[in-house]
Order: sequence, then structure tokens, then C-alpha cells
Amino acid sequence: MTDKKPGLIRRIFQFIGSVLTAIRYAFSLLIVVVLFSVIGGMFADNIQPVPAEGALYLAPQGVLVDQKSYVDPLAQVLAQGSQQNAETLVRDIVEAIDTARDDSRITHLLLDTGYMAGASLSKLQEIGAALRRFKATEKPIIAVADYFTQSQYFLAAHADEIILNPLGAVMITGFGSYRNYFKEALDKLNITMNIFRVGQFKSAVEPLMGNSMSPQVRDETGALLNDLWQSYTSEIENLRSLDEGTVNEYANNLHLSLEQYKGDSAALSQAVGLVDTITNRSGIHQYLTANIAGEEDDFFSIDMDSYLSNTRLVNKRLSTGQDQIAVVVASGSIMDGQQPEGSIGGDTLAMIFRELREDENVKAVVLRVDSGGGSAFASEIIRDSINATQDQGIPVVVSMSSAAASGGYWIAAEADRILAMPTTITGSIGVWGVVPTIDQSLAKLGIYSDGVGTTDIAAMMELDRPLTEQTKRIIQSGVDNIYTRFITLVANGRDSTPAEVHEIAQGRVWTGNQALANGLIDQLGDLNDAIVVAAEIADLNDYQIDYRRKEMTPIEVLLTGLNSNVAASLQGLGLTLPIESSIPDNNLVRYAKKILAPLSFIDTLNDPQNIYLYCEKCPL
Repeated sequence: MTDKKPGLIRRIFQFIGSVLTAIRYAFSLLIVVVLFSVIGGMFADNIQPVPAEGALYLAPQGVLVDQKSYVDPLAQVLAQGSQQNAETLVRDIVEAIDTARDDSRITHLLLDTGYMAGASLSKLQEIGAALRRFKATEKPIIAVADYFTQSQYFLAAHADEIILNPLGAVMITGFGSYRNYFKEALDKLNITMNIFRVGQFKSAVEPLMGNSMSPQVRDETGALLNDLWQSYTSEIENLRSLDEGTVNEYANNLHLSLEQYKGDSAALSQAVGLVDTITNRSGIHQYLTANIAGEEDDFFSIDMDSYLSNTRLVNKRLSTGQDQIAVVVASGSIMDGQQPEGSIGGDTLAMIFRELREDENVKAVVLRVDSGGGSAFASEIIRDSINATQDQGIPVVVSMSSAAASGGYWIAAEADRILAMPTTITGSIGVWGVVPTIDQSLAKLGIYSDGVGTTDIAAMMELDRPLTEQTKRIIQSGVDNIYTRFITLVANGRDSTPAEVHEIAQGRVWTGNQALANGLIDQLGDLNDAIVVAAEIADLNDYQIDYRRKEMTPIEVLLTGLNSNVAASLQGLGLTLPIESSIPDNNLVRYAKKILAPLSFIDTLNDPQNIYLYCEKCPL
């Protein structure tokens, strides 16, 4: 029996109802857009002006990143003032510092690290280089905080004066890499993890293979962390004029030193030479008022967002060149298809490079890579699009950020020039795959799989059946093939041979310093250095820098622009500065994140062939 169709009249009214509903939704959206446009217009005139004389107030909020994770623009507008999941672009911080360096109106730089959640060492070094350029003008840098974490203190160490709250501390603990291992638990659950990899250092699957770190990975990780720690400690000791080994001794003997100072962390920090002055917030304000131009009871300053809003408008008016260097950011896990910002979509990035090839104003491209890899297929789609761009005579220069490893190195290997920071993590030239099967787990419950197929491999990917020998050989052959392709393309890009690349590959990771010695990069340098190199290769003297992004919908463009207006205006009105420093995660939350970390990339595994180029030791 079939359902009776609605009558003609009823269907007409249903259609009219659908149209009216669509009109109502569209009208509601229009009202929201108009309302926020009016609000944005009201705020536009209230953007804080640059004082005739005063300080640049630099207070990075949240995690320091190369590309912000995608957030729905309307939700972003509605969430103005909230600091949850905040992110700050490294290039914005560097631009503000470098612009203020040559701005006679900016007499001081006030660095407040209390709202910064964290950053990789390479990103901190990039900002540190800008702070050193600012100091070269003999304009003072003053750092203030209630408490310094390890990453916060690295930036503060660049200041001429570091002021700490009496109840504060400088918490330097060193670098470590610890993981949970699951082999015994998997055995108890009767889950078989079929492992396929090339390279003894490709350790992403180690937690599934044993209950402790293998000797070769222990040695590799130890060498990597020691190189990073040496960079961290030596830079702080140079900046603070401390004896060599002071920072390492401070961390290793913190328990003894605190006992000597009766638990007074602030006094210990000052005695060691890590901070200059200890005073409360009222004392800090009095100090700043006495040293920075202002009124009787306050000093003049401008926050970073307001400062950039002002100076970018002026710079845009002064710009005359038509030639462009496009900067493309590839940040996050590499995945197949179209992906939002904060992830790297193979099709998304390929489309951006296609648009660049069709833009006659683009004379060079800088690809900023901040990725530990992902899908092998998507990585190849991106590499192919980059090569097509180079084939049209447009040079591509890679700037490596915190990490450019595994798939991140795959897309970088054939660039015209590769630059990295000394503490960038790169390499990890290796391949792995894992297929779990649960036939034994199900058998414990009395559940079995049986049937017939036309070939021996008809059920090769059925997880409720054990992998056949043919299946294992097929998967391993695919992994071996990708590895051979990997070392071959690296050899071609780095003017080497596959045999020579194999010696430094096998999944091993390197710091930027080590990568330079091994020939994996051309020179050390930050994003600005990469832009200069791109200009030299393209023979450009007068050019604009164009940050290319994934194309947004018209509504997203409107709301994003509105969001920027409101954000800058609220900053100018002093409405978004947090009242308290961010509270770090408690131990339970940290452990939950740690134990889930090996599973955190599961959602990114969408390679059509299930073959991945991941760096498991890279910063997330």
C-alpha cells in the first residue's frame, strides 16, 4: 500500500510556505548583518589613535600561531571580549614591533606576557629577533608579569627591565618528551595492531608496539631535546648576561634553592638574575607612569591591534608597487580534499596555488609551512601544484615555522629555497601505516566472521578478520613505494642522491641547525628573511606582500570585516583586556590531553590510500 499524495492545493500551499520560510530566514540574517554593520560603523570612529608619545602595549593572548583556526565569523563577532581559545598571529606581533621600531611616536615597548598560553621555541625566537631589532634603537623594553612560564620568560628575557609580582615566579623546567605505551593493554583486549613502516626512527606507532621507548628513538629524542634546550638556555644567558649553565642549574636545583629562600620564588628569581624588580601591580603602574610619557596619574600607550589598524591604513595609502610576493600559510595536519584554515587541505592549497599562477601581479611565493604532515596523497597534490607554479617562472621559497616534517617536508623539498629557524623541527622522512584487527576480541565474545569471496583478498580490509599474508605484503609494498618516492623527490630537490638522503631519512627528525648541516635546508632565517630571499630571486625592488587565504563566501567576508572593526574598536575602548592572567590546565586536564594525544589525529586520517607521512615528535 502506498501513501496518498497530497492534493494540488495542499502542495501549492506547502510550496508557498517553504518560500516564506526561506524569505524569513534570509530577512533575519539581513537584519543581523545590518545591525552589526551599524554597530561596526559606530565603533569605527572610536579606534584608539596612536599617541603623540607613548608605549606600544604588547600583550599576546592565547597560543601564538601562523594561522588561526577557522571559527564561524558570526560566532566570532558574538564572542567579542571572550578570551577562550584565543590565538595571536606571530606575524602580527613581528609587524607591530618592527613598525614601532621606526615610529618616533613609540618611545617604549611594554611587554605583558601574562595572557600568552604558549608557543613553540622557533616562534618565540622569531619574535625575539624582532625584539632585538627594537632594542637596537635604544628604545626601552619593559616586561611585566605576575608569573612567568617557560615560554613567557623567553620573550621577557629580551627586555631591558623585567618586573615580577612578589607572589610570582619564573618557572623554567626544561624540555621533555614522555608518552603512554599501549601494547600490554592492547594484548589484554586481544586487539591486533598490524604495523607497516619504513625507517627505524619512524616512532609514531611505537606506543602500539611495546611498553617503552626503543633505544634508537630514545637517543634521537634526547639529541633533539638537548639541542633545543641548549638554544633556549644559551639565548637567555646571553640576554641576561648570566654565566653559562646558570639556567640549567636553576632548573635542576630549584628544590634546594627554594628551601634556601624559604619558598620565596620571586626573591630567588631576582637573586639568580632572571628578574630585575619585584613589586606589586600598584608599584608597576607607578613605575610605568614615572618612566613613560603621560598624564599625572597614568601613562600613554596603545595596544597592538589598534596600532596595527592605524599603521596599516597609512602604509596602504603609501604603497605604489603592483608587483606582489604572495605569502601562503600551510598550517596543521595535511588532509585530503577541501579543509578550513587551521588544517591543510590538499585541494584547498592546490587551488590557492592555481589562483596565484593566474594572477599576473604575483612574481614570487613564500610558503610558510607549520605542519608535522598527514595524508601522503594530499601532500603529493600540493607538491604537484607548487611545481606547476614554478614551471611558470614563479619562484617558491619555503619558510619553515615550528615544524615542517614528514608531509610538511614532502611539500617543501623541491622549493627554490628553504629557510628554517634554528629550532624548527624538520625531516622525519619516513612512512608508516597501521591496521587494527579485532577478530580475537570478538572471538572472546563468541562472535566470528565467515563467508566466501571471489579472490583471496576480497575481505582484505575487514577489521573483524585477521589480515592475510597477501594483504600484509600489499600494504607494505605501498609503504615502501611511498618511501622510495619520498627520498627520490628529496634527492631531486636537494641536488643529492636517494642513497645519501636515506642516510639522514628513515623517519629521523632534525632541528633547523642540524638540517642545515645535513643539507635539508639552504639557510637559517625567519619569515621576513624568506620574503627578502623571494624578492632577490624574482629580482624585485618595489613590491607588496599579499597574504593569500582560502576564498571566503560573501557573508564570511562581510562578517570577518565587521569582526575586525568591532575587535579593534573594543580594544580602543579598553574593553577586551583580560582582568586576570589565564589559569593553566590542572594536572587532571593535562593528563587527559596527554593520554588522548596518540588518538588526537584520528579525525585527520582521510587519505584515500590510508598511507601517511606524520611526524610524531613535532609540536602540535
